[in-house]
Amino acid sequence: MKTLYTAEALAVGAGRDGHVTTTDGRLDLDLAVPREMGGSGDGANPEQLFAAGYSACFHSALQMVARTRKVTLTDTSVGARVSIGPDDNGGFQLAVHLEVTVPDMPHAQAQELADAAHQVCPYSNATRGNIEVTVTVTDD
Repeated sequence: MKTLYTAEALAVGAGRDGHVTTTDGRLDLDLAVPREMGGSGDGANPEQLFAAGYSACFHSALQMVARTRKVTLTDTSVGARVSIGPDDNGGFQLAVHLEVTVPDMPHAQAQELADAAHQVCPYSNATRGNIEVTVTVTDD
C-alpha cells in the first residue's frame, strides 16, 4: 500500500477509563466506560470515536462517488451507530448501522450511490467480512 497519511494516537490510563491523544494534539479526550456497560459515562468511548470516523469517511466516499458520476449532492448526511456486545468466544464484537440521507433524489439512485460508496470507503473495506455493517438510505 502506498501510504498517503498516517494518524497516530496514544491511549493511557485504564483503557476505556483513560485518556487518548493524537500526536498532533487535535484529539485530546478523557475516556470512560458507557453507563450501559457499568461505567460512569463521563467521557468519550471507543465506539463513539469509531462512529464519528466511519460516518465522516463514508460521507466523503459518497461525495466522491457522486462526483465521479457527475451527480450533484446537497444537504446529505451519514449517521453511524456502532454497537458492542458479547461474542460466542467470551470476547466482544461490534456492529455498525449507517444511515445515509440523500434528499431530493430518487431512492433507487441514492441507494446505488450508497452501495458504491460502501465499496470504496476505507472503513467499509476494513470491516467487510469482519463485522455486520448495514447501510440504509433515507430520503430526508
